[in-house]
Amino acid sequence: MPRLPLPDDIEEFRDARWGREGSGIQTAQQAERFIERVGFTACLTDSRQPGPSLYVAVCGRRDAVMPRNVQKDPEASQAWLLKDEIVRRGRVYYGKLARSKAMFVAPRMIPYFKTVWGISRRDEKTLLSRPALAVLRVLRKEWEMATADLRAESGVANRKTFTLAVEELQRVMIVVPNQVLYEPRFTYLWGLAEERFAQKLSQKISRPAALREIARGFLANAGLTVPGELARVTGLSRPDAGLGNRALVKEGYAVKVAEGTYRLKTF
Repeated sequence: MPRLPLPDDIEEFRDARWGREGSGIQTAQQAERFIERVGFTACLTDSRQPGPSLYVAVCGRRDAVMPRNVQKDPEASQAWLLKDEIVRRGRVYYGKLARSKAMFVAPRMIPYFKTVWGISRRDEKTLLSRPALAVLRVLRKEWEMATADLRAESGVANRKTFTLAVEELQRVMIVVPNQVLYEPRFTYLWGLAEERFAQKLSQKISRPAALREIARGFLANAGLTVPGELARVTGLSRPDAGLGNRALVKEGYAVKVAEGTYRLKTF
């Protein structure tokens, strides 16, 4: 469904905060600074989806739309190559998180995302599927492995079942891609998130605090959030998104404009 137009001052604020104006992101270092500023961002979504996006920031345009033939598009290729380099550098979190959306998460936001979507080690056997557990057993032994080798070692021979298992482990923030290789053929190297982000993933945060800080991370750069927007961007349920936004109102950080609509108090 088409989105309702936002006030001009909000769109201009988002232009500045979400990199929707200017020359666009060119390097991995610039991309990492962008991710740190916005807290979390989609990877390759365009202007038709809400929230910040690395691809849109590479384009530097509010109306950037991903072309159908992405292989021949220089901006899409640039965003894809930057994604690969950011993954290799390992300074920010990357994975398919809630609803299997590929997202970058700044280190400061990792504890909050882990609180909401992560699971404890003692709950793995009851909450994870058998294929996911099989993949996880191998990675806990080997620490890093390419896709084909991991599929073979885990015994999850069916390609679709294996892909779903890896996505399941990414959603609960246990497994991450460590590197993308193109020679001799395209593959991911998979590893354990705790190897790269042990300190951040081990922090104990209450769920109400996590919801509040995720809501803050979005509102600080969006200026205004409308009904359903925070949930769509982050993968939170609407009730949880509401809890986060209302906590910001109680704190005095945000103002409730209408049902489901919250604005930075400083605006």
